[in-house]
Amino acid sequence: MTWITDANGNRASVERWGSEEAARAALATLEDCSGCSDCSDCSGCSRCSRCFRCSGCSGCSDCSGCSGCSRCFRCFRCSGCSRCFGCSGCSRCFGCSDCSDCFDCSGCSRCSGCFDCSDCFGCSGCSDLSGSSKVEVASTPLPIWSVPIVPDLHKRIYAAASAPGALDMVAWHTCANTHCRAGWAVALAGAKGKALETHFGTCLAAMKIYDASCPGFEINPCRFFDDNQAALEDMRKLAEAL
Repeated sequence: MTWITDANGNRASVERWGSEEAARAALATLEDCSGCSDCSDCSGCSRCSRCFRCSGCSGCSDCSGCSGCSRCFRCFRCSGCSRCFGCSGCSRCFGCSDCSDCFDCSGCSRCSGCFDCSDCFGCSGCSDLSGSSKVEVASTPLPIWSVPIVPDLHKRIYAAASAPGALDMVAWHTCANTHCRAGWAVALAGAKGKALETHFGTCLAAMKIYDASCPGFEINPCRFFDDNQAALEDMRKLAEAL
């Protein structure tokens, strides 16, 4: 992967944008962001770091480790969000997807108007919920999501990712034998990991697998957006600390 980097540590890949000129043009559209990868057309954002392929966001601040978000407006201190679209005024959301008007939420998906929620799905106008899943039709069975435990995850993920050509931090999954750090967490969890990923997205699924497999350890979602060298070094330290 060929990266073009600006003075703030943002980077754009020639492969994604098609040419060095286009990659530099994408970087030029960013304002006050740092450490972001392949983002474009974000304006007025400040102190955001290590976001990945976000576009058209404006007025966001202190967000980190978000990926694939677009047209979000004035979100604050969100982290690990994935594929959010048109969110406005979200604050301290964590691991969310397709949410809007949220505050202090965690692990939500396709919610709106939520407050202080946790692990919700398909909710609207909720407050202080935990582990809930509202649906349009009451008779629809609610899914039960079992988070798989991967024994010795730190050691196993380092052993897998350190093999030649096995780690590519640019994409969640490159092929059956090559993944990013989050992708390897999901892959090592087998079929249950894949089911979790299908529902929650790769970033949040990997975080849940880490939480279940490594009691007392909390993975920072920003670590899923490191480059290959930094990711491998962090995994090595954790593996050798056991």
